[in-house]
Amino acid sequence: MSDRFSVTYRIRAEDLADAESRAAAIALEDTVEIPRDVVPKGYVEDVILGRVDAVLPREAGVFEARVSYHIDAVGRELPQFLNVMLGNASILQGVRAIGLTQNADLRDRFPGPRFGAAGLRRLTGRSQGGFVCPVIKPQGSSAEDLARLCYLTARAGADIVKEDHGLANQDAAPFRDRVALCAGAVRRANEERAAEGDATRALYFANIGGHGDQVRDLALYARDAGAAGILLIPGLFGFDAMNRLAQEPGFDLPIMAHPSHLGPYVLSPDHGYAHGLLFGTLMRLAGADISVFPNHGGRFGFSQAQCEEIVAACRAEDGPGPAILPSPGGGMSLDRLPDMMRLYGEDCVYLLGGSLLRYGDRIGDAIRDMRNALDGRPRDGA
Repeated sequence: MSDRFSVTYRIRAEDLADAESRAAAIALEDTVEIPRDVVPKGYVEDVILGRVDAVLPREAGVFEARVSYHIDAVGRELPQFLNVMLGNASILQGVRAIGLTQNADLRDRFPGPRFGAAGLRRLTGRSQGGFVCPVIKPQGSSAEDLARLCYLTARAGADIVKEDHGLANQDAAPFRDRVALCAGAVRRANEERAAEGDATRALYFANIGGHGDQVRDLALYARDAGAAGILLIPGLFGFDAMNRLAQEPGFDLPIMAHPSHLGPYVLSPDHGYAHGLLFGTLMRLAGADISVFPNHGGRFGFSQAQCEEIVAACRAEDGPGPAILPSPGGGMSLDRLPDMMRLYGEDCVYLLGGSLLRYGDRIGDAIRDMRNALDGRPRDGA
């Protein structure tokens, strides 16, 4: 195993010589950030300085460069890893991170998610099939109304009952009041399911709101109130906030990561991160057990190829930690579920939000229809 991990970059350049020069600039910028001729000899030059391992042409004006880094440039904290991976290089024109090759040092310091896909199957009791995940919304609803939706969807057989990422700590449904009511509602639904012989259970994921320095306390409150998981927005609170929870000895809940505020990192082909690297590899490395992303054909503009790239990165055997569950959503409908199931398969959390609200008091029927669609059965009454 190499003593260095490597990052692959997509670089726009005029020719190979220009690409090699730009790759060398990345190696400098993301480590020592000084002119090459004044890099100290010995440890700094031999170990700390990024090393350009390869630069290859891909298409007209586009090259791929592999730059390797020593773990000593990172230390033991995730923010500095991200700073090495795409720190100052993120400000350079025409540079995009598209791949990460780990080594043993990186795996040891950032072991990834606590549960992963296999752990979620164990927690829900669903040994096979896609996961049904209603999104509890909208913002502005009372805590009581949101708890009622939690109960109805959990009672009807949902696997994961996820709060909308817009439910933070607003006056209409303050975090602590809302979480206590929603957790209790899902607990009651699970008790009734168990009494009927249902071996599966719904997991309630509370969205973490509040200030950045409250993330840990709010997550622990959610756990103590009966939540079975949390939703976190790393684009707002930081990937390190998620990683700290995932590695927290006293916090034993799965984490679902939401993509809000991360769009600018992937929407340009010439800057930021590749879709799979950000929503798959980095989510795993930072400790997410489930990664939410916009499905193709919904309200957002991700292509099918980009979505497939995300799913592949969530499941890659050589990725950080155990494989995690991809979770496509964003303007989805029941009619699209069979096609999504064919594309993404069983190890996937299928989100439906606003379209479920059209069912009103019959929202439980929608959950059963979701289950039937994912299992390839006709809808109830069809």
